[in-house]
Amino acid sequence: MISAALKDKAFLSEVQNQIPPHDHFRLWWLGQSGFLIQWETEHLLLDPYLSDSLTKKYHGTDKPHVRMSERVVDPARLDFIDIATSSHNHTDHLDAETLCPLMEVNPNMNVLVPRANRLFAAQRLKVDDGRLAVIDAGESLRLGSFSLHAVPAAHEELEKDENGWHRFIGLVVKVGPWTIYHSGDTMLYEGMEELLRGFEIDLALLPINGRKPERRVAGNLWGDEAAKLADGIGASHVIPCHYDMFEFNTETTELFEKTCRELQQHFTILKGGETWVSTVLLEGR
Repeated sequence: MISAALKDKAFLSEVQNQIPPHDHFRLWWLGQSGFLIQWETEHLLLDPYLSDSLTKKYHGTDKPHVRMSERVVDPARLDFIDIATSSHNHTDHLDAETLCPLMEVNPNMNVLVPRANRLFAAQRLKVDDGRLAVIDAGESLRLGSFSLHAVPAAHEELEKDENGWHRFIGLVVKVGPWTIYHSGDTMLYEGMEELLRGFEIDLALLPINGRKPERRVAGNLWGDEAAKLADGIGASHVIPCHYDMFEFNTETTELFEKTCRELQQHFTILKGGETWVSTVLLEGR
């Protein structure tokens, strides 16, 4: 089991007892594609998976989801969250055992899902669909200090419902002077770099677990593709994710790191529960 940099009480103490520097945000990787972003006193959770629901679901099957990394924190202890997001319906991005406890301890928390997934998400979370905030690719929404703009994601294809709404999305988050891109699960698609370059992204959060057919799950960017995408969209910095959660569906960061160095793309590798502060971005590219 891979140890978290901080977990439980130590993690909560760091989040709640320190204030980000003026005009800066702090970020923690929570494992898989989950990130916590702190801006002043507000907190945004991106695609949190903080349970063992998939390990339990697939136990004893031919596709076991054996957890590799320690859970950073019990979601029931995160009673200060303003917004939680889900980029698509897969359980490691829309987890009832994470989101239901979060809603219970944060009754006013906004839960943001793709417009196409509203009914499915409401059924999974056992709430009225009016309880959920929704967004589609090309749309923007402001929640507190966070402005969120949805962009398409290809997991493995760009997929729309009967209304033409995207089932998989990424989010461009603007807060203060900063712009953060959380891709959700995605592969490259035509026009992706051109679309994202227009946002002048400071920090990109990108999956690197790739796509092996024998895994029998939808694929993502390989490490070198994530590094090249960050470079191609002009991101000042990139942090990889979606690895080291399940033994059957992971990759090392080696190819990602190697390609970033070749491209002189600034990057950081985080451990679960580890802090990253936007002051790093002042170094520029």
